[in-house]
Amino acid sequence: MIRTEALDRLPVRTAVPALERALDDRGVAVLCAPPGTGKTTLVPLVLAGLTGDGPVRRVVVAEPRRIAARAAARRMAWLLGERPGGRVGFTVRGERVAGPDTVVEVVTTGVLLQRLQRDQELAGVDVVIIDECHERHLDADTVAAFLLDVREAIRPDLRLVAASATTDAEGWARLLGDAPVVEAEGVSYPVEVVWAPPARPVKPPHGMRVDPALLTHVAATVRRALTERDGDVLCFLPGVGEIARVAGQLAGVDAEVLQVHGRAPAAVQDAVLAGSSGVRRVVLATSVAESSLTVPGVRVVVDSGLAREPRTDHARGLSALTTVRASQAAGRQRAGRAGREAAGAVYRCWEQAEDGRLARFPAPEIKVADLAAFALQAACWGDPEASSLALLDPPPAGAMAAAREVLGAVGAVDAAGRVTDRGVRMSRLGLHPRLARALLDGAAEVGARRAAEVVALLSEEPPREYGDDLAAALRTARRGQDGYAGRWKQEVRRLSNQVDGGGSGFGPGSGSGSGKSPGSGIGQGTSTGPGSGSGSGSGKTPDSGSGSRGSRSDDAVVGLVAALAFPERVARARGEGAFLMVSGTGAELGDSSRLRSAPWLAVAVADRPAHAASARVRLAAVVDEDTALLAAGRLRVRGEEVRWADGDVVARSVDRVGAVELAVRPLKQPDPELVRGALVEGLEREGLGLLRWSRDSEQLRLRLAFLHRMVGAPWPDVSDGALLADPGAWLEPELSRARRRADLGRIDAGQALRRLLPWATGEAVRLDELAPERIEVPSGSRIRIEYGGEQPVLAVKLQELFGLAETPRVAGVPVLVHLLSPAGRPAAVTADLASFWQDGYKAVRAELRGRYPKHPWPEDPATVPATRYTSARLKRS
Repeated sequence: MIRTEALDRLPVRTAVPALERALDDRGVAVLCAPPGTGKTTLVPLVLAGLTGDGPVRRVVVAEPRRIAARAAARRMAWLLGERPGGRVGFTVRGERVAGPDTVVEVVTTGVLLQRLQRDQELAGVDVVIIDECHERHLDADTVAAFLLDVREAIRPDLRLVAASATTDAEGWARLLGDAPVVEAEGVSYPVEVVWAPPARPVKPPHGMRVDPALLTHVAATVRRALTERDGDVLCFLPGVGEIARVAGQLAGVDAEVLQVHGRAPAAVQDAVLAGSSGVRRVVLATSVAESSLTVPGVRVVVDSGLAREPRTDHARGLSALTTVRASQAAGRQRAGRAGREAAGAVYRCWEQAEDGRLARFPAPEIKVADLAAFALQAACWGDPEASSLALLDPPPAGAMAAAREVLGAVGAVDAAGRVTDRGVRMSRLGLHPRLARALLDGAAEVGARRAAEVVALLSEEPPREYGDDLAAALRTARRGQDGYAGRWKQEVRRLSNQVDGGGSGFGPGSGSGSGKSPGSGIGQGTSTGPGSGSGSGSGKTPDSGSGSRGSRSDDAVVGLVAALAFPERVARARGEGAFLMVSGTGAELGDSSRLRSAPWLAVAVADRPAHAASARVRLAAVVDEDTALLAAGRLRVRGEEVRWADGDVVARSVDRVGAVELAVRPLKQPDPELVRGALVEGLEREGLGLLRWSRDSEQLRLRLAFLHRMVGAPWPDVSDGALLADPGAWLEPELSRARRRADLGRIDAGQALRRLLPWATGEAVRLDELAPERIEVPSGSRIRIEYGGEQPVLAVKLQELFGLAETPRVAGVPVLVHLLSPAGRPAAVTADLASFWQDGYKAVRAELRGRYPKHPWPEDPATVPATRYTSARLKRS
């Protein structure tokens, strides 16, 4: 029985007619409705014709999170007086509750993305609603781009709604072709803002770390809110670890403490969303509770002000979540949870003055995340560059280049960037391409079940209490009864069902660009030799395969699959607890890790704190050298290596895999061209000071720079950049004869620079005319001109310029005259001698005449011959 009264209370009902008109007229619309108005629950039912008199249409609602998808479906089914699986159902990864009568289906954006790749027409679907599009999740942005392609090319009748909980809808409206924006008024329950900063400053977050002092303060603020306010408390924290720590500090409060996050068991999530049974509750939640969900009974929100966002270090191949300050938009969303059912309050754990400095909106995921999965989806869609996709923000070029490199390495795309058959299969596994590669190639070596076990561990990082040993974590998950173990077992079943145990289809040509599977050839027991154990046990498990598949230890299997997933993170020991990854990044284990003595590791999870020289290993598996080299084989290089290192040319014969050197021996007769390249590298890194520069050489360079600046061609550019851009034009033949740093120091830079003079045009002979090294002054002295500044400088004793009315010029530019006292100290500076003799000389004469009485100080210097001598000597001569 339809709950008509509950439907009528939803504020979004007043906006539904305008939304229907917009869809009838344009087929697209943007719906802006504040939290709690019913946009997620009433609108799909109305558009599907399940309430009112409208025609029945099939509606798909895309939610960013599994918890939101299940909750929305249950709420809509309740409004219809039904249970999920009837006219309203949902599908999330690993769980489908829907049937032949389902009209409204709530799915995650990831599930919808997979459906679009299999069936671009979305046959039978009439309306798609992308909910919470303002959160800018990458899957949601991608789904919207694909749906717009579908509407334009094959399904102009497909209706599309972008639903947002904020009023920042202009971008989405433009993306949808100037779609109408329909706004709904929310329930206006006031929410009081209480600023509750810590009494003492706390350290800002970095990486995954949050200052424990802040978490203690958040727990104290929750206790304060329970004392000062009525109703349940919803507390926002950045991650599962912080939730657990705050929960521990709330032991003994007179309330039921619940934890809600993406990893929480579905039963716990359902219990939170079902409402209180009479006991006051404190709900500790991540950002999953910001939108799409109504937590009944909440009157108070405590906001830590922190959130987690993905970040990728493409140079080092490290991807991880990082803790950031939550945006202003997130703060408004969180505060709104306190005012959904009645007046409430939000306690913000930061200074009010800080609020205006927060980012307005969270960073779009496409700007900061690893784009390998997105690039694979785009390639499968037929647009490897993602250049024609309608996206609010284009993907960064560097991130896309890194993503395409990963896809090529795992065999998902060919050299032209087109998706391969293997890539299509990988895209349908619902995994990151790295993990898809590990599953497919690992299954060929160790069987589908065992490969799936490891990949399931890698796809959702185990809890920290499982430790940093991946093999030990596998055994803990197998026997575990916690929520993580339950989800892990479900994911293992899902992945196992998608890959046959024999690994068929992964023979030659299915590998990572080398012509064969990266896993081939590992089945002869090479992974079970010395070094394959981790010291944490070596339990074995039955497997659907035979022979070496079933005989490998857990440690060997885990190491192999992890190395296949992250070949750039294979690492060799270089000291107790310290390793060097193939990517070139250092890695360190915790002091208590049992992996510290391993010779090789396959690093599965690592993060690199700001300003840290090495990454911290969070999760890894021991591998032997054969497995490490097979997994990272495409990065192995053998050959001569001549480079500039430690201040000189180093010539070696090297066998290396990435940055890890396996064997090195000196080269006695290196290739001269390689030596020349190393010397040029040295000049680029350490500068032209490696050459021999005399004072005359330096002056010549300054003179040439002056002429290039003032006259231009044909006088050469002698800046560092220009000289290093073509060293052969001026340093040959000496450069090709050089073999080491000392040889560079013997090259006369001045002689080399003269090769750049415009000899061919005949202008070279005018160098001393246009930019003379010295200039003769009236006293007969030849004074050096300094060319280092904006103007040439002539530093000369004042008496030597008597009788000179005009300022000397160089290449038409007046020199800057530094007039010196008889002792050589600065007395005046002028670029206009005529004005100086008329105005400035009197003051200088008055000041210096008494100090230097032996030198001439005539009243009219224009009528006296210049001299470099004293008055007495002038009389004698």
